[in-house]
Amino acid sequence: MTTLNPYLGFRGTAREAMEFYQGVFGGELTVSTFRDFGAEVEPDELDLVMHAQLTGDAGVVFMASDTPKHMDYSMGSDFSMSLSGPNEDEAQLTGYFDNLAAGGTVQQPLTVAPWGDSFGMLQDRFGVAWMVNIAAPAAA
Repeated sequence: MTTLNPYLGFRGTAREAMEFYQGVFGGELTVSTFRDFGAEVEPDELDLVMHAQLTGDAGVVFMASDTPKHMDYSMGSDFSMSLSGPNEDEAQLTGYFDNLAAGGTVQQPLTVAPWGDSFGMLQDRFGVAWMVNIAAPAAA
């Protein structure tokens, strides 16, 4: 089943914001840093949030990350729509990615990411940022 969740962008305050939201919505918060994934960022950004997900007690689910210095950032308007699903939905999710990219700009092609899933980012022709994540096949 494909899910659609908001994905918030911050500049150095993602962890603090997500901990605040956890206090509001309860639930489980998972946080991974750029260091955790060996991402190429400035040395002082290694411990910033590459990906955080809050699954609130009442079914609220959203994600966030810190925006590295080499990427544009506009406070209050930095968000993406995040489509994700299992490997079984790969054709559907790839189709969404391709259709959303038509007339838009692909920032990262849909390829295998350091965490093992297929991942891509684009901005559609209306300026909306999208991320697509397809879970890696289950290990046999």
